[in-house]
Amino acid sequence: MPKITLPDGNIKNIPENTTLYEVAKGISNSLAKIAIAGKIDGKLRDLSVEIEKDSKIEIIKKDDEDGVDIVRHSFAHLIGHAIKQLYPDTKMAIGPVIKNGFYYDIDCEKTFNNEDLILIEKKINDLIKQNYDVVRKVVTPEEALDVFSKRNESYKEEIIKEIPEGEEIALYYHQEYVDMCRGPHVPNTKFLKHFKLTKVSGAYWRGNSDNKMLQRIYGTAWDSKKELQEYISKIEAAEKNDHRKIGKQQDFFHFQDEAPGMVFWHSKGWTIYNIIKDYIRNITLKNGYQEVNTPQVLDRKLWEKSGHWDKFGEMIFTTSSEKKDYAIKPMNCPAHVQIFNQGLKSYKDLPIKISEFGLVHRNEPSGTLHGLMRARQFVQDDAHIFCTEEQLSKEIHNLIKMTFMVYKYFGFQNISIALSTRPEKRVGNEELWDKSEDILKKVLSESVESFSIQEGEGAFYGPKIEFSLTDSLDRVWQCGTIQLDFSMPSALSASFIDEKGEKSTPVMIHRAILGSIERFIGILIEHYGGNLPFWLSPEQIIIANITDKHIECAKNVEKVLSESGFRCSLDLRNEKIGYKIRELIISKIPYVVIIGDKEVSSGNISVREYDGTEHKLISVKEFISKLKQ
Repeated sequence: MPKITLPDGNIKNIPENTTLYEVAKGISNSLAKIAIAGKIDGKLRDLSVEIEKDSKIEIIKKDDEDGVDIVRHSFAHLIGHAIKQLYPDTKMAIGPVIKNGFYYDIDCEKTFNNEDLILIEKKINDLIKQNYDVVRKVVTPEEALDVFSKRNESYKEEIIKEIPEGEEIALYYHQEYVDMCRGPHVPNTKFLKHFKLTKVSGAYWRGNSDNKMLQRIYGTAWDSKKELQEYISKIEAAEKNDHRKIGKQQDFFHFQDEAPGMVFWHSKGWTIYNIIKDYIRNITLKNGYQEVNTPQVLDRKLWEKSGHWDKFGEMIFTTSSEKKDYAIKPMNCPAHVQIFNQGLKSYKDLPIKISEFGLVHRNEPSGTLHGLMRARQFVQDDAHIFCTEEQLSKEIHNLIKMTFMVYKYFGFQNISIALSTRPEKRVGNEELWDKSEDILKKVLSESVESFSIQEGEGAFYGPKIEFSLTDSLDRVWQCGTIQLDFSMPSALSASFIDEKGEKSTPVMIHRAILGSIERFIGILIEHYGGNLPFWLSPEQIIIANITDKHIECAKNVEKVLSESGFRCSLDLRNEKIGYKIRELIISKIPYVVIIGDKEVSSGNISVREYDGTEHKLISVKEFISKLKQ
């Protein structure tokens, strides 16, 4: 007779073959009515699962954090049920939970649009109202293959054939529809209420561009109608703030099919780009970095030595010349080691800090490209520090401090930290990984209030610290990284002469604060909705005349403001002043200076701020003082 331990420490004896649902009912009938799953020794399980041995048991309700994810996962299965009823020939692929929602990849001859999503939503609601039980059944691989081969579900068959021997396979029966999943799922559709299908996009089967392009239907689900509505409002705000839309409206940049994933910067956008670049350059030079520039094309052999060719090969653009293979660089680190290797280095020279605005290319699948956020060509604010092991703590601490300073300068206050540990595919021995992770944990413990651990998310050559920003729409963006690397310097023959006069291998710290400059600009545009801070705005001031007789005065004001260091231009179009102001507001110009009769006669100016604040007849000197503040 198994013993179970409940969260409150209470211990109970239960009969053999008791299910989690029966445990919930044994605690109280009210708990059984709202229970949707349980945990056995910390592992989420369906309510129908039997408890086989002494275990710690927890009952999960739909409003628990785990419960919300289970509800979302169950909605993914409902997409399958609804689509198979509406379009029986559709083949189902996978339907996992993601942050704030779920999706299902499907193979269907029909191309879905937003109107189809409304139809699928209606069918899902019809299924929910039936309050049917979701029935779980454990089967053998042969039984699972038989079920899905009869239904012509080739993607499910492919998945089944790759399941390791001995791993449990569970089928979930939704009336006539059958799906396969690790689970758990809600026991009845009555628990599924507040949801919305949000969009449809393309996705290659298993993320491989050599495979067929499937359709991916996204949705979101929440515990309450209020939470759902709040999330939908955020989605709508995100669509309104989409950097691609704003970039076009404000003439910052564009993309076109002739260069997929590569941005065409217009003058205004390039101004933003260079302001950011100049700011980062100033920060790095003040902190002792040497700025360098390295080749775009490097021999394949270098990438094989560094380990990138093996671990990163599919993402590398290649070319050849004179019977040699070359890589168009996907990152800058091997090239920076080559600079370090020039000339003999002493321990007295360390740390050596090398920075580069490195242009890199990565062969991202076309289906994943997303404006500035995910591109094939971009520039990293990349840097590498070559130092001794004793210098590591101080250098990493300084990097953390500098990274926080930069983010706050750009207006980001909510910054979270994570430590990503050794991945499955990696170089170096376990002792080296233990040491690297311990060093980063210690520095983080001394430098920040809190940090999370991301198991298995480190780089192939070392663990890393990741910085994530929360924007004005509560979205989280992972940006900066600090990566600790004991392996690459050795692989690429980097060395210095230590205090004993012997040859030693430096430790290498990889760091990027913004990550991709392109992506960071995209984040900034969406964070501010295109209304960038004054210092970052490509056009800070527009001087607009009311009639032609005010042109000369407007030109004089523009000259004074430009000479004072501000980015300003003239709007001398033969249009009404109200029309000009409306257009400039749409373009999100921080300040519009208006020149009319009163301004000319008084020698002053009138100013309208983007937020609607007006300053009537102030002196240019007073305006400049305000801007400098």
